[in-house]
Amino acid sequence: MLEQNNQKTCPECGEIIRGRADKVFCSDQCRNQHNNKANSDSTNLMRNINNILRKNRRILDELIPEETAKATRNKLNEKGFNFNYYTHTYTNKKGTIYYFCYDMGYLPLENEYYFLVRRKEEN
Repeated sequence: MLEQNNQKTCPECGEIIRGRADKVFCSDQCRNQHNNKANSDSTNLMRNINNILRKNRRILDELIPEETAKATRNKLNEKGFNFNYYTHTYTNKKGTIYYFCYDMGYLPLENEYYFLVRRKEEN
């Protein structure tokens, strides 16, 4: 926001701002464009990682009909699951580590099987 002769300019388009003294943008359109740019995935890397995480979650959601299920590594790979990306881990009281993609998780078992879980919503 630059001031020219005591006139503020819009940080998005550079137009002179008219109206209230505390107004920052010249229009709702400029305010929305500015906020959309600021809140968008700023790099291709972030966008690609978010797409992988969403795809992983969709695959788990498809394979878990109720609360839990089992699947082989081959089945997950066939659907395009990427084991390198997950949002967080959960370690239970026994020390077992579950890997989660948002609210859908998996636990590696023996013989390339995975125990799939759907996290219950906490109220």
